Amino acid sequence: MEHKINVLISEEEINARISELGAQISQEYAGESVHLVCILKGSIYVTCELAKKITVPVTLDFMSVSSYGDGTKSSGIVKMVKDLDETIENKNVIVVEDIIDSGRTLSYLLPLLKDRKPKSLKLLAFLDKPERRVKEVTVDYNGFQIPDEFVVGFGLDYAQQYRNLPYVGVVEV
Repeated sequence: MEHKINVLISEEEINARISELGAQISQEYAGESVHLVCILKGSIYVTCELAKKITVPVTLDFMSVSSYGDGTKSSGIVKMVKDLDETIENKNVIVVEDIIDSGRTLSYLLPLLKDRKPKSLKLLAFLDKPERRVKEVTVDYNGFQIPDEFVVGFGLDYAQQYRNLPYVGVVEV
């Protein structure tokens, strides 16, 4: 099924912002290393591009935690699909999330990760929709604040489509 998609954030804007975030993280963690926890599937694009921009040593791991089905709204039910492969104890952990909408997923995930005793735990949100928040979440590194629109591209999907778009666009449903 084809949808009309209007560009919200261009590829150039995305690349520039990820470079800025990589530089900020590199400066804050100078002399240390960071462990990026990519929340699958949507955050894979951001995580890979971000890792290339960070100049301190970087390690990666992956989790899959979801409160979405095939729809355009959060289901409200959080489930863990895939846990980390490695321990995060005594590591500088940055959770990389593609989008924060209701906040339910991260309000479930962050306390769970904090209990695993990382040296530090921070959150990077590529996209943030604060007006949709039902659970409060602190974002340490914010890519872009966006309006309450359903977006796709750069890892974000609609029923598993459009992740590969190099920009973020609004779907007309």
